[in-house]
Amino acid sequence: MPLTTGPEIKDLLEDTRVIALVGASDRPSRASYGVMHRLQAHGYRVIPVNPQITGEHVHGEFVFRDLEQIGEPIDMVDIFRRSEAAGEVVDAAIAAGAKSVWMQLGVVDEDAAARAEAAGLKVVMDRCPAIDIPNLGVARVPRSA
Repeated sequence: MPLTTGPEIKDLLEDTRVIALVGASDRPSRASYGVMHRLQAHGYRVIPVNPQITGEHVHGEFVFRDLEQIGEPIDMVDIFRRSEAAGEVVDAAIAAGAKSVWMQLGVVDEDAAARAEAAGLKVVMDRCPAIDIPNLGVARVPRSA
């Protein structure tokens, strides 16, 4: 079952240090741009992933093509993609050894969630960490991974 209770989600957010944000944008009008900035302000290292802007920088971080290209441990994969594309990202998160996947508001894929859980990942769907952090009183995360 995906995590749904406040205490479960708070624990996940407090145990997370490095987040790969799939669907990151360099456009300030996009939700992923603002969420990335808020997560960084809370102390997370956020690695942007977007094949359309690979090699550029968003909020000071190099943009990677895909999760495989990152080549370092990832605690959470935050998915800013349509529900239809979420399964592919979840499969890549499993292959990359991520500890959890977070599907943003409006993103739901029960089959992908089941695959992630079967592989040992924690799953959150249809929520936003930038909203949950203040609402749940999540402690500031130390910048060191």
